[in-house]
Amino acid sequence: MMKLSRWEGGIVLLSALFLSFTAGWFLRGNGSAEPLRVETRRKLEVSETAFPETTATAEKREKININTADAATLQTLPGIGEKRAKDIVADRVVNGPYRFPEELTRVKGIGEETLAGLLEYIVTEDEP
Repeated sequence: MMKLSRWEGGIVLLSALFLSFTAGWFLRGNGSAEPLRVETRRKLEVSETAFPETTATAEKREKININTADAATLQTLPGIGEKRAKDIVADRVVNGPYRFPEELTRVKGIGEETLAGLLEYIVTEDEP
């Protein structure tokens, strides 16, 4: 067996440390991923351009409780047709009642823009 001097042993040790650090650096994966952020409550602004209905007409209209309304009642909302109304009722049966109106976006086909047009017409609880 060959004996290494102190200098040679130090160089071998430093080389091993460098190689293991380099391998770890390349094998570490994607470290720049965004942390998971959960929004528990948010409030959307009602868009005036989403559905160009006059505010006078909107004030006369009674708000619909999306937790108790049937599909026919939901179809009276702007932007909600027969298919989406049935999807809302089915989603409510599977996932339970909506805690706040913004949860309507969990229904396929209802995005932020559609929701913005619905906010002034819907409620999730009976209002006094």
